[in-house]
Amino acid sequence: MASFVLYHTDGCHLCEQAEQVLLSVLGNKNTLQLTDIMTDEQLLARFQLSIPVFESKTGQLLYWPFDAQTVHEFLAQE
Repeated sequence: MASFVLYHTDGCHLCEQAEQVLLSVLGNKNTLQLTDIMTDEQLLARFQLSIPVFESKTGQLLYWPFDAQTVHEFLAQE
């Protein structure tokens, strides 16, 4: 089961960039769940103007833009 979530939508180039950044930090694709906000009305209402959004194991959110260093710092605060 995935430990982290990336909220995204298909065709979002920023979401693709965010996925690559996260995979470079996390190292294992199986730890990252990709959740398309278009499949859930609540997620769409919550994140439609802010994707991509990274959610940690504890439910903390990191909003784009972020780079590898920012993700490392974010995870260190968990």
